[in-house]
Amino acid sequence: MTFRNLLLTTTSMLGVVGVASAEEYIIGVMSAQSGYLAPYDGPAYAGFQYCIDQKNANGGLNGTHMVKTIVKDTRSDIAEGVKVVQEMLDDGAQFIVSSADADPTIAAAQITMADGIPTMTFAGTAPVLTQVGPHVFGSYPADNQQGAVLAAYARDQGMDNVYLVKSPDSAYTLGGPEYFGEAFEALGGSIAGQSNYSLNQPDFSAIVTTIKATEPAPDVIVTWAWEPDFPAFIKALRGAGVETPVMGGDVLDTPTVRGLGEVVDGVIHTSGGFPDEGSAYAQFIDDFKAATGTTPDNNYYVNGCDIANMIEQAIAAAGSTDPAAVAAAMAEIEDGSGIMSNFTFKDTDRMPLREVVVARITGSGEKEFVLRTKADPETLPQP
Repeated sequence: MTFRNLLLTTTSMLGVVGVASAEEYIIGVMSAQSGYLAPYDGPAYAGFQYCIDQKNANGGLNGTHMVKTIVKDTRSDIAEGVKVVQEMLDDGAQFIVSSADADPTIAAAQITMADGIPTMTFAGTAPVLTQVGPHVFGSYPADNQQGAVLAAYARDQGMDNVYLVKSPDSAYTLGGPEYFGEAFEALGGSIAGQSNYSLNQPDFSAIVTTIKATEPAPDVIVTWAWEPDFPAFIKALRGAGVETPVMGGDVLDTPTVRGLGEVVDGVIHTSGGFPDEGSAYAQFIDDFKAATGTTPDNNYYVNGCDIANMIEQAIAAAGSTDPAAVAAAMAEIEDGSGIMSNFTFKDTDRMPLREVVVARITGSGEKEFVLRTKADPETLPQP
């Protein structure tokens, strides 16, 4: 079943799932089904709705609150996202799940701020997104966590100089490399050079030429570029004969990137989890495939399910569905139970402290586990 068919199937059931009752809980979902966010929103929404359906089959959240989801396509457009969020609030949404990026989440949170409606991003990782207000939450390990873990790994591999490739067009594509650079320097490394690019930039030849001419030559190149920019960049880099190791953020955890072949062989990226044999994550994959016919091939599926778990645990802790009470309770969760990993919101400015996985892509399209650890909150680069 495709993401779009799953969306249409779920939307067609909205009049059935959680039919009006005193215990109904309404969740509005922004899910880009086209554009740059579709590779992330699609899987995240699929995992979220799958687990909501499971909970509804067992009496709803905590066995007491049936969930009705209002799902709207943003087309990866911030203005459209603002419009659909207002529509969902008008339809009674008590919680908003926003797209998998900081910028649309920030825009949505400015709309939900007036009524304090809890707003959680599918996978936006820029820690600045929670600064809009106390009702805003991340769900995935933040960029400063990922950058700190990746920088420590690079230094452990003996890498002394890094070249940063970043885009100021997005909080994610700008912040990730900068957090890496800050952590890398704190560990004794140095920044050999930096280049900026524009989102959807088709030609990276000038940046590649600059990297080739940099002295001292970088030991590693780090970027938080996503599709289609990362494929264009890595092809230009390897096509120019530059074999310098490349590292990036969780956004590289997609089948499209893994399917690029030899040009991505050895690329290292951060991630939110890994389905170890016998783990709850591995069981999620088996169960999801059996139920939908789709094999989850990235972490956004299971993180979508964990968002459902986060909401359920916050409502249980609050003892209420009042938006302010749910937001306050979620902010105090410590070592909450998740499938991808456990999560802590307490004392984190509502960007959850979670395990960060470092993974390696092979030329045959596989993802290999490298390490799993948590960033040290005391030494995290600050937004």
